[in-house]
Amino acid sequence: MENRDTAIFDLRGGVLGTVTPQSSEEEAFQNITLRPILKLQNDLLIQVFINYAQKQKSVFFALTPEKKQNYIENVIQKDIKFRNSLKGMIIGFFTVNEYQNYIKNSSNLNKRMMNLLIERLKSQLHLLEE
Repeated sequence: MENRDTAIFDLRGGVLGTVTPQSSEEEAFQNITLRPILKLQNDLLIQVFINYAQKQKSVFFALTPEKKQNYIENVIQKDIKFRNSLKGMIIGFFTVNEYQNYIKNSSNLNKRMMNLLIERLKSQLHLLEE
């Protein structure tokens, strides 16, 4: 397992954000694990979202920017199959130790994970084109 963990750390790069002794465990996990994974997986997550939107009759592409942001949020919050697929793409880049920490508090960490993903997609609307 050590080789896998080392390879994952090498792929992901370093911490994104600030981690201090005062940081909560969730905040530290967010900046040490989630943010680097989301950055690494960014291009794939964008393509997955575009594919999802196309399969939903391409309604997304005709919306105004504000409605596109609402669409992103609603889809990720409400389409459980799609949400679970996105989670899998992120969790797949956890180390074994990170996964063990994740399962202790998965509910709160899932909320953080999805909120970070939603904000990331919203901030890149210009890339979400058919």
